[in-house]
Amino acid sequence: MKLSGSFFISRLIAPMFNGYNRKLVLNMTKSNMRKPILLVIILCLYIHCDAQRYKSFEGFIGFYSEAPIENIDAKNEDVASIIDISTMDIVFSVPIQSFEFDKSLMQQHFNEKYMESEKYPKSVFKGKIFGLDASKNAKQNVTARGQLTIHGVTHTVDIPGAIMLRDGNLHLTSQFPIKIEDYKVKVPQLLWKNIAEVVQVTVDLNYKIL
Repeated sequence: MKLSGSFFISRLIAPMFNGYNRKLVLNMTKSNMRKPILLVIILCLYIHCDAQRYKSFEGFIGFYSEAPIENIDAKNEDVASIIDISTMDIVFSVPIQSFEFDKSLMQQHFNEKYMESEKYPKSVFKGKIFGLDASKNAKQNVTARGQLTIHGVTHTVDIPGAIMLRDGNLHLTSQFPIKIEDYKVKVPQLLWKNIAEVVQVTVDLNYKIL
């Protein structure tokens, strides 16, 4: 049995269009084999629809605390984050023990006395992005609204930020305050002058298409 080129290409393209009318796609490819431009357009449309999820690959989340005794600056480069711009879903997972400090004693206090990182090893944010136009290659101010969990406590928050989409990459930046009391982070009486009641969080992450 002789099989035409249209058979192979139609079988190649149709499985890609989950959620679409596969019979229609098969008929389009069979009847338009002499129109290669149309087939390229069909494939490009598929690639565009599928390439919507971005995964972080470099950057950090940090926080800064200004207190009477000392200022604290910590960074964490082990952040995992995914953004799906087709649904505007955004997820962060931050391992607490990966925050690095200038002083090892402060890092020990942070994990053992403040954050209890063995009991609460991660902070997580799950939410939606508002204000992003995925068709624009420009820096855009956005808001992420969702559930932020720190120290086992979850609150609904609105986090301001900015997103730049360009050449298949995504850059996210954000700065926002966190009141540690809201997340039941207790500071020992002897150390209350060592850490601020409100810490400033900075996010700076680069993403690439999954």
